[in-house]
Amino acid sequence: MRTLRTAFAMPLVAALLAACGDDGPVTVRVPGGRAELGRVLLARYQCAECHRIPGVAGAQGNRGPALDVIGRASYIAGHIPNYPEAMQRWIADPPSLKPGTTMPYMGVPPGDARDMAAYLYTLR
Repeated sequence: MRTLRTAFAMPLVAALLAACGDDGPVTVRVPGGRAELGRVLLARYQCAECHRIPGVAGAQGNRGPALDVIGRASYIAGHIPNYPEAMQRWIADPPSLKPGTTMPYMGVPPGDARDMAAYLYTLR
């Protein structure tokens, strides 16, 4: 557990320090992520069935949390520190990070998860 906590904490500390500049919070960048493609993929994987997602057509679901400000949230699913690697892992395989979660495994490959995370981080 200690190793997992350290793995989550280091990138989080770096992201928090980067977000404390004079210009206010900085949008988190997902290396290699293509936000516009991620927006399309969020619709393709039917994330809108459960979530309200600004910019995604028909994304008015209410079974999962609204993702309006997920890009500036401190945690994913209530306990996972919100940084790009964790977001991508969450999108790809939610039950592996939070057993018992109602968010299902959708078979999202890592490249698609990266692009989806890039879009989600634009939501501030």
